[in-house]
Amino acid sequence: MANLKEVRNRIKSVSSTQQITKAMKMVSAAKLKRATNAIVQLRPYANKLKELLANLSASLEDGSSPFLAQREPNKVLIVVVSSNRGLAGAFNANVIKAANNLIAEKYSEQLRAGNVSIVSIGKKSQEFYQRRKYNVIGNNNDLYLDLNFINTSVITESIMEGFLKGDYDRVELVYNQFKNAAMQILTVEQLLPVPKPEVKKEEGKKDLNKVQVDYILEPSQEAIVEQLIPKNIKIQVYKAVLDSNASEHGARMTAMDKATDNAGELLKALKLSYNQARQAAITTELTEIVSGAAALSAQ
Repeated sequence: MANLKEVRNRIKSVSSTQQITKAMKMVSAAKLKRATNAIVQLRPYANKLKELLANLSASLEDGSSPFLAQREPNKVLIVVVSSNRGLAGAFNANVIKAANNLIAEKYSEQLRAGNVSIVSIGKKSQEFYQRRKYNVIGNNNDLYLDLNFINTSVITESIMEGFLKGDYDRVELVYNQFKNAAMQILTVEQLLPVPKPEVKKEEGKKDLNKVQVDYILEPSQEAIVEQLIPKNIKIQVYKAVLDSNASEHGARMTAMDKATDNAGELLKALKLSYNQARQAAITTELTEIVSGAAALSAQ
């Protein structure tokens, strides 16, 4: 009977867990819908702005904008976009791993010199790098409480200001790009200095013409680029945060769906064990009754 009681308690516990994971899946699905709408609406604008800027800045010299200035990357800032909460599978672990790989492969010397800083957007990456004694700048965990362009721009402006002051020579952005609910693409992008479009030499002038498009510019190319570059930087960071936000809800919905299925399989196994134990107990009781009756008859 003790075994039956133990199995019954486990069934109740797993059943309760299954209900919780189902509820969390439904909540994530609702949040995913809103987050997906936000990134789908912004992405065409962000991509077109980036393309337009690339076309305009391809012919500009590095000195035409301080955000184009190429410097030796002695001091590096890594912007890591994670989430505030867990229960999203490997979502946070993957983006932190990608950031660590970037540091190890490209900026190991800067790390040893203590010249690698972290701007974390999301509690999970914030805690990870603080525990490991990295130079973590600021606390941006409240951004997800009111995620919008203005609040994200505050973070971006501080990054841009640090680059202009020379606090950082290069800024890299690491985040999960949203593809669909079941798939996120780990993305590492150079944010500053703004990279110019790359043209392969073997592709010749034909592809160069694809990069450079003729525009009628007023008042001047330099003046327009001067306004577009800061705006583009802010838009790209905002897009990365929206991508990560949608990816988080997709990853959590997928994780909760798998957890619900796993709980269902465990429930089946536990119910089978319970029925087997119950049947064994009934069989034992019947055997004892029959044996007792047979003993009385023999007397």
